[in-house]
Amino acid sequence: MPSHPLIPLRTGEFELNLEVLRSSGRLAPTMRFASVVLAEPPKADVLAWRPGDAVPRRATSVLWDRDDNRTYEAVVDLVAGQVLSFDHLPGVTPNFTVDEWHECEAALKAEPRVVAALAERGLTDLDLVLIDVWTYGHGVMPEQYRDRRLGWCDVWHRATSHGNPYAHPVHGLKFVVDMNTFELLEIDVADEIAPPAPVMGEYEPELVPGYAPREGLRALDVSQPDGPSFTIDGDGELRWQNWSMRIGFTYREGLVLHQVRYDDAGAEREIAYRMSFAEMIVPYRDPSFEHRRRTAYDIGEWGLGYMTTSLELGCDCLGEIRYLDAVLTDSHGAPFTIANAICLHEEDDAVLWKHVDANGRAEVRRSRRMVVSFHATVANYEYLVYWRFQQDGTIECEVRATGIMVTTPLPEGAPTPPCGTLVDQRTYAPFHQHFLVARLDLDVDGQENTVFEIDSSAAPIGPENPHGLAVVTTSTPVRSEAEAGRDVDWQRQRSWKVASTQRRNAMGSPTGYKLVATAAIPHLFDPSAPQFLRAPVIGHDVWVTRHHDDELWPAGDHPTQSAVDTGMTRWIADDEPLEGTDVVLWHVFGIHHVTRPEDWPVMPADVVSFQLKPAGFFDRNPSLDLPRTGRPAHAGTPSCH
Repeated sequence: MPSHPLIPLRTGEFELNLEVLRSSGRLAPTMRFASVVLAEPPKADVLAWRPGDAVPRRATSVLWDRDDNRTYEAVVDLVAGQVLSFDHLPGVTPNFTVDEWHECEAALKAEPRVVAALAERGLTDLDLVLIDVWTYGHGVMPEQYRDRRLGWCDVWHRATSHGNPYAHPVHGLKFVVDMNTFELLEIDVADEIAPPAPVMGEYEPELVPGYAPREGLRALDVSQPDGPSFTIDGDGELRWQNWSMRIGFTYREGLVLHQVRYDDAGAEREIAYRMSFAEMIVPYRDPSFEHRRRTAYDIGEWGLGYMTTSLELGCDCLGEIRYLDAVLTDSHGAPFTIANAICLHEEDDAVLWKHVDANGRAEVRRSRRMVVSFHATVANYEYLVYWRFQQDGTIECEVRATGIMVTTPLPEGAPTPPCGTLVDQRTYAPFHQHFLVARLDLDVDGQENTVFEIDSSAAPIGPENPHGLAVVTTSTPVRSEAEAGRDVDWQRQRSWKVASTQRRNAMGSPTGYKLVATAAIPHLFDPSAPQFLRAPVIGHDVWVTRHHDDELWPAGDHPTQSAVDTGMTRWIADDEPLEGTDVVLWHVFGIHHVTRPEDWPVMPADVVSFQLKPAGFFDRNPSLDLPRTGRPAHAGTPSCH
């Protein structure tokens, strides 16, 4: 058995979960698994657990019956080998699965009406056709199908067998499908059909006309001849410099960071209990036939873990790499492994601090950072996620969005719609947004914390400020969940500090960490829009809630085909007090993608990030103890010559 309660489920445990459910007689032949995940013990139990204590191991499975479309949640005690509960979840449509994505495409390609519709467009080689199924939001679903597990499908085709699958959309053609039976319910056709556009949508060198590799770059080697400075044990505990944390992984979030701590002169101090991405909402801001249904909940409707891709040395990561595999299950409950799902490596990060004294003496310290990363391919887009831990106590989370934009051909002579940018001949890419919701369960020196909103402002001119030079800060506590939703204010350089009510630094101030939010974007939705009603969490840049073990998903536990929010707005309705208690910080950030020709045919990474910075957590610069760099003893080394 695993030696810690937060270690992700392993292959044998997934197999045991499946066997216990089969043996119970509750697993009907028509049932499929939407997900299986470790049922994490309550936070209080994990914090009280000590090595040598019994390790609870439970698996939570979400299943649905393809025969009657009913959804169930099952909890299995893997230690006792028994089913603890098997409950019907009325009105719930669980997340879609990768298996269904492939099965839907195969079923539609065997459907005579689909074959005929494609042949009318001149597409007879179905090996070159891509049928890409999306989920529906309740507000845009056809009324007569709202009791079904419903999908709608885009259609694309490749110019060649290895061509860009998203370069050539089949305009004005959508398939509406019952995902339980793969029955074609409707062929939805636009009133006006644009002919295929003569685009250059290829990115593989062999297919790019006139391609010649750029010259002039010489070798840039990253070498650690003595190996990396970090350690990772078999149970996923990472240690580097003064940092320690546990590495987790789920089908829904992908990478999860547990129990992040910092060794401060021999004392392990708590910073965060659990950090991950809790939702990703991608609304396309174009009301045309092609895009009016296109709002993705990539975490809640599909799962970043399921879409995580294997990483390769020399391409995705550089340096002395250590990889971690991830084990998940398919829709039949059987385990499979994503090799090299998580990358661990160190990076040089330029100068951390430096000063040249007037007497000619210089001190400089180079910064090195520990990077924990994973990559997910969500159909046409890639999301590259990097958590970086710095030697000065800073935590940075960076997301790089790359991949291929969705494009649409225009009729001959038609103007570019106001909701997009012309990126190729008769082809536009619609504007859209990527909202990421980070769940940051911070425990700064313990669980008794208060969140302060800190604003900077100019003090009024007066006797003590005659020239108007003074800038002061105002620190306002977020007192209760009625005040939970907060917004960035650049004019006030607003930040949020999670402060301990149990510990003070040497200056007498509460120890804390502050959120530096640099990538917040406006939602720009009418409050009555169906897309906004499903996820009002995007209406504010920061939320503060009181910790509850079951409050993980801010757009609801099961947002697939949802009509209204069952997450954040429900949680804060009871207006719980927030001062001096266990709080969770939620940060909504992302990319407001006003599309560019330079993003086509494959998009250079669009980079967004936020930071968690110590703010009175330490008594002084915690990196004073770093070894000197740049001294004569190092002058002949490959990195300092």
